Formats: sequence, C-alpha cells, structure tokens
Amino acid sequence: MALNTATSGTSSFNLDINNLVEEAFERCGSELRTGYDLRTARRSLNLLTIEWANRGINLWTVEQGEIPLVQGQILYALPTETIDLLDQVVRTGTGQNQQDINITRISESTYITIPNKNAQGRPIQVWINRQSGNTNATTATLSTTISATATSLDLSDVTMLGSTGFIKLDNEIISYSNLSKSTTSSAGTLSNLGRGQQNTIAASHTAGAAVTVTNVPNISVWPAPEQSDYYTLVYYRLRRIQDAGSSGTNTQDIPFRFLPAMVAGLAYHLSLKIPDALPRAEMLKAIYEETFQNAADEDREKAAIRLAPRQQFMR
Repeated sequence: MALNTATSGTSSFNLDINNLVEEAFERCGSELRTGYDLRTARRSLNLLTIEWANRGINLWTVEQGEIPLVQGQILYALPTETIDLLDQVVRTGTGQNQQDINITRISESTYITIPNKNAQGRPIQVWINRQSGNTNATTATLSTTISATATSLDLSDVTMLGSTGFIKLDNEIISYSNLSKSTTSSAGTLSNLGRGQQNTIAASHTAGAAVTVTNVPNISVWPAPEQSDYYTLVYYRLRRIQDAGSSGTNTQDIPFRFLPAMVAGLAYHLSLKIPDALPRAEMLKAIYEETFQNAADEDREKAAIRLAPRQQFMR
C-alpha cells in the first residue's frame, strides 16, 4: 500500500512576539503569565538586537542610499538609524554615462588637519561622524523670519551649539558648517546651511520658532563640491535592527535563520531576571552562543574578496 508522503508545500514558518517570548519563557522553565512578563521580555529583546549590532555586520541590515551633493556644502545628514557606512563612492552622470569614483574614508584626526575645509573641487575624501541620533531641547529661538532658500539664519542663543552640526526648525532639519557668535550676547548666526536634510522639506520659518539640536549621523566631504546637480554620494550603510514594538503580533526584523538564536538569546537574558531560572543561565548562554555563531557563519558574504592596495607617500 502506498504511503501518503505529501509535504505541506509551504516554507513560511515564523514566530510573532508572543510566541517567541513564550518559547523563551518555556526554556527558562517558566510561563508567560502577565502583561509585565511580556513588557520585560520586549525590553530584553530590544537590548538583544543592540547586542547583535555590536557583534558585527548583519547582512540583512545592509541598505543602499544616495545623497545629492550641493555646491559648497560640506556637511550632510545620514538616516538616524545608521550604525556605520560600509562602502561609498561618488557618482557622476546617469545611464550609460554613469561613473562611480572612489572616495576615501578618513579619520577625524586626518579631517581636522585639512587646512582649508571650504576648498571646492571633486570630493575625494569623506569623514563619517557616527552620532547618537538623539535630539536635545534648547532655549534658542529663530530671531528673524527666513525663506525656504535662505543660506544663513540668526538665533537668540547659540551656547549649546557646536561650530558645525544640525538643528531642527519646525519639521525641517538644517545643517550648518559655520557659527558666528555675538560678542555682546548669547546670540549668533549660522551660515553655509544645508536645507532639507534627511528627506525633510526646506520651508520658510517665522521669527520665534523653537530650535532643537539634533545629533544625527553625518558625513563631511572634502573638497566641497564645486557644482550642484553633478555629484551623488552613493553608499551602503549598516542600519539598526527594528524594535520589538508594542504589539504581540509583530514579527522581528530578522531572517528566519536567526530565529533559533533570538529565542536562545532571549531565554538567556530572561534567566538572569527570573530567580528560579538562574541555575539554567550558564547552560542557556552556551546554547545561545552556539546558535548565534551558527547563524552568523551562514550570514556572510560568499563572494571572493577583492583587495585594492593603495600607495601613500609621507614627507
């Protein structure tokens, strides 16, 4: 007699937050019973994904982005959830005429020694400033009304601002690369503005608008572009893994291959907070490290490595 060996025909298994947390509690020899249990598990889950970002490159979080470069503008914002840039080029032209030209990443100590940061030409170097993405409230307000195309603005108080950086006016994020302070008060002027950063829209703003300091990840290019609508910085970035969220029906921002590692990692983190599960902590940590390493070994580039040596001459 023939056996029925039909398979399910599906390959879509996943765990929403509720099921993922339940599995982790069961590995701790416990149960998910209260709303607080779910809340503390989500908190541990968010800390776990941050830990994964510190362990190295997670390929599913690599994304391409582009920044049109503007004549004379040095400073450009990256998306807030950017961890770091992996590769970057300067692109000219489009279609068959497109050319991607190498741009060298330099350190802060190298960038600070460039004598004239406002020199203009084809950008050949970039410094990546990995800021926190947090915002800070200030007591500063806009002193005079500005248009959507203004290249400078006056503030009532600039004591909390660095010599270069980013501010937020209403819904617009603006970069500045020059700060002039008044000699008689805390007021000052920001100039060399980059309007409409981080896909915000350049707009007019009225006097008295509140100013927020935003510490977005950013890049500084050198030389500053000598023309607009010609150069585009094209990059691959490493972004943060998305949060667990407040809904138990959400699924995590991970490939299915990392589900065992996430369950094992959450079980280990929970065992440190559940007294009855503490004796299991060492075992759960060992299982977590093994399952994460298995997933990380699979989540890697399979292509051959290309090395391009670069010559430098010092005198």
